[in-house]
Amino acid sequence: GVATLRIEGELDAVTTPDLRPSIDALLAERHPRVVVDASGLRLVDSRGVGGLVFLYKKAKEYGGVVTVHGLCNQPAAIFKLLRLDRVLLV
Repeated sequence: GVATLRIEGELDAVTTPDLRPSIDALLAERHPRVVVDASGLRLVDSRGVGGLVFLYKKAKEYGGVVTVHGLCNQPAAIFKLLRLDRVLLV
């Protein structure tokens, strides 16, 4: 089924490594669909974006789909600037 990864606060160089075990667990379970709930995300930097892109690419390798929901403010602007809104947002 569908797995949800909820991210709140900041996703940056300091906090992204803390998220890695959750990402690895989702990938190990090979969920066909992963929804990243970013409605509580206030800030994202390049390391945070890299973590989400890693999840996307690895899930795609086994046929999974990753989407990001609820982005607003700074994180939404970063995704749009990097054109990730075309790939990860629905």
